[in-house]
Amino acid sequence: MANSYTEKRFSNYREIINYAAATYPENKAFTIKLEEGKYRTVYYKELKELYYRLCTHMIEKGLMGKRIAVVGHNCFEWAISYLCAATVGIVVPIDKELQAQDVNDFLNAAECDAVFTEAKRNKELKEIADRDMYHVDFEDVDSIIKASSIDAKTIDSITYEKDQMSILIFTSGTTGNAKGVCLSQYNICSNIHSTCRMFRVNEDDSTLSILPLHHTYECTLDFILFLTRGASICYCDGLTKVQKNMAEYSPTILVVVPALLKVLSKRIKAKLAKDAPGKYKTYFETMPIADALQKCPWLIRKIIISKVRQTLGGKLRVFIVGAAELDVSLIDDFAAFGIRTLQGYGLTECAPLVAGNGDFHFNAASTGIAIPDVQIKIDNPNDEGVGEIIIKGENVMLGYFNDPEATAEVLRDGWFHTGDLGLMDENGDIFIKGRIKNVIVTENGKNIYPEELETRLSQCPEIGEALVCAAEEDGVTTVKAKIFPNMEYLKEKFGDKKLSEEEIRAIVQNAIKNVNSKIPNYKHIKIVEVLSNALEKTTTQKIKRFGKNVK
Repeated sequence: MANSYTEKRFSNYREIINYAAATYPENKAFTIKLEEGKYRTVYYKELKELYYRLCTHMIEKGLMGKRIAVVGHNCFEWAISYLCAATVGIVVPIDKELQAQDVNDFLNAAECDAVFTEAKRNKELKEIADRDMYHVDFEDVDSIIKASSIDAKTIDSITYEKDQMSILIFTSGTTGNAKGVCLSQYNICSNIHSTCRMFRVNEDDSTLSILPLHHTYECTLDFILFLTRGASICYCDGLTKVQKNMAEYSPTILVVVPALLKVLSKRIKAKLAKDAPGKYKTYFETMPIADALQKCPWLIRKIIISKVRQTLGGKLRVFIVGAAELDVSLIDDFAAFGIRTLQGYGLTECAPLVAGNGDFHFNAASTGIAIPDVQIKIDNPNDEGVGEIIIKGENVMLGYFNDPEATAEVLRDGWFHTGDLGLMDENGDIFIKGRIKNVIVTENGKNIYPEELETRLSQCPEIGEALVCAAEEDGVTTVKAKIFPNMEYLKEKFGDKKLSEEEIRAIVQNAIKNVNSKIPNYKHIKIVEVLSNALEKTTTQKIKRFGKNVK
């Protein structure tokens, strides 16, 4: 790749820790909130010592080469447990949102010998455990580290093969089929190297970790990558505290999903509509933020931009966004405040990033181009150029855990078959169309991509959530939309008036009519189900395409 940075390459986590301690010893690695107004700082030179001590403890407990689960909220204890578990054995990150019985099932499936989690969760797991395991409470990690010695000789003698599994991740997915993805540290390190070649994270950058760390998206790009650059990591207190934490920690980079950007944009717009002087209120009530700002005089625009930036911590320079389709208007809105929004595309099986926008290439409408050292092809494209996205690179997984058939199905002739549909333009930009298994095929052979319709529906202020699927009407395949109305918007618009179910349905139907007017007839949404409850989602806020949502 002609336009790219030259970056140091790592092959395992131990190399990263040692390099960071030697290169950025006095830099802040982690800022940990102890209580309101009190914080603990872990510098890179200290991080190395803590890492070696906890690794030694794990070895002394007989966990060399064993599978070690890490379950819990984003915190320093999660991070250090993960690093050490992957160093001495195989780390198994598990979704903290799962019920104890489901966690126990994954512990058994992965044949774990230890689990690091919160005391409350460990208590639940001990009560239902059906295998002998070493349980460590996050609350005890600090005292364990302090009491441990350092066996650097043993730790430094551990060797890692390129194709040696060090990370076992069970995908949550939106279709309900959890698979164990086997990754090596080399997979993760390769992905970090490629990402850093296209996008520069500096040693004075800092992030607020928001998304669940058990996902490779957050773990690779907002945790391990930051350690390679000597940058700083802080932790969010919860989704409702994002803006408060941004003002508190002043991050420069945020790794997010589109749903979070949408919420931030909505809050900013509501505040501007409320506080903007005089006639400018109407602009923010009726226009996208970027357009409304352009209507304001230079001085007022400058004041507004400054105030909004302060509510986001004052230093934010870029959003990294993935995991779902992004409304392009959000990119324009945040650009108006001097914040870049870089969209990418990735999968757990690819550790995770495969394509993205960066410092050398930007196309707001696409998920970017293939990252350095990764090849992307569109397999068996149709007349519109849409086909399955297939990938080759050193970031691609080793295979699915204990599932050779599923592995053989997706890893063919050196290429990983993603199951995602997309097209690639003449510049190499990737445009995601949806999942193969979600495509609706009409009677005359036309393909309809539910994700495209869902994106259009999400742009209607009356619609809070949408799930599009196939349905039968008079024996013919047609398009159905399950809609959860945006009750907050309706309340703002109609005030204290209590809307009946019929009135809400009419409002939703009118929004559907507007969407249908802008798309070909064969894509029209014919059946509408208005929901009284929100759709179920994964921990990265993707709407699930199984269970209650499709009943």
